Amino acid sequence: MNLSNRAKRIKPSPTLAITAKFKAMKAEGIDVVGFGAGEPDFDTPQHIKDAAIKAINEGMTKYTPVGGIPQLKKAIVEKFKKDNNLEYTTDQILVSPGAKFSLYLAMQALLQNGDVILIPAPYWVSYSDQALLTDADFRLIQATEKTDFKISADDLKKVVENIKSEGLNPKVFLLNSPSNPTGTAYDVEELKAIGEVLLENNMWILSDEIYEFLVYDGYKHNSIVAVMPELKERAIVINGVSKTYSMTGWRIGYAAGPTDIIKAMTNMQSQSTSNPTSISQAAALAALTGPQDCVEEMRKEFDKRREYIAERLNKIEGISCYRPIGAFYVFPNVSGLFGKKYGDRVINSATDFAAYLLDEAKVAVVPGAGFGNDNYVRMSYATSMEEIKRGVDRIEEAVKNLS
Repeated sequence: MNLSNRAKRIKPSPTLAITAKFKAMKAEGIDVVGFGAGEPDFDTPQHIKDAAIKAINEGMTKYTPVGGIPQLKKAIVEKFKKDNNLEYTTDQILVSPGAKFSLYLAMQALLQNGDVILIPAPYWVSYSDQALLTDADFRLIQATEKTDFKISADDLKKVVENIKSEGLNPKVFLLNSPSNPTGTAYDVEELKAIGEVLLENNMWILSDEIYEFLVYDGYKHNSIVAVMPELKERAIVINGVSKTYSMTGWRIGYAAGPTDIIKAMTNMQSQSTSNPTSISQAAALAALTGPQDCVEEMRKEFDKRREYIAERLNKIEGISCYRPIGAFYVFPNVSGLFGKKYGDRVINSATDFAAYLLDEAKVAVVPGAGFGNDNYVRMSYATSMEEIKRGVDRIEEAVKNLS
């Protein structure tokens, strides 16, 4: 096949691959426990579904403006002001078919050959491949649980200097706080220090804040753009309704940034997907402007699961687990199991361990290789407490069976 070099550079999403395999096993009647899916297990709140049904019945089934209906863009402007202390106008807002596509458009608008995007690792699997689709390069800045999976301003500065010494342009820094897959989140002082480095080097900030309301232990989300207003003219903030309102399948995300960048992103959207789904936009409007008690109810339940799964995993010999303060994932370190065997099977990586769990324990986790570190596995606790208990019991037994 005469595939383009661009197409050859990217790989399938490992999280979606694991989820697909899990679902296929379930369909075959296999009793498997899945920790792969990055989506809330709660149903979309009823008032949001009702708004979509009303929109269908009232004939909202045609094309809309490419960048989103005016009412929804206005609601997003108000959301940014109320929740994030950020002032935007509607021409600085783009509504897209998912936050993932908003990220893709932002990279397409900003990056090209010779540019580099800097990404703290572990990182969400799609960031690097989306960067490759721009013909730019990416550099990872590694962090471990020793630093709560956070990089420092000094770490960022060193990588920027190295990239410049190679004759390349360190153009964009991508921050995901709270983070997928680690659940870490940056405080105000850490954000300020990073922001200073970005200002000194005239860099852009791409801030993925999709998990902003799923936070624990008293942590309050702060947008780096609000903490460092000087960054605003070189910043794109990405968010959406998928995680906060359990609307993953509705595919509505949004971006806020300088008018010229948002216009460019809108033009690209017009030539690729056209407008986001009309009915989903009506649902997203109801999500942002309607009752918010559903968000707190989900957050509280996630908090209970977080405490349980982190505590249980830390009691398994050979596994250590950072206690996340955001999102709905744990990212346990399984390198303490490397070198151990089950029959002729040797565990030499998190990928090996994930395959062992799926084959022998019928538990689906995502190996950390796709997130930038194969000493870890990602486990989503966006599943019922009953399933979490069953899954961790199986993992505990599977580890005991290693020698």
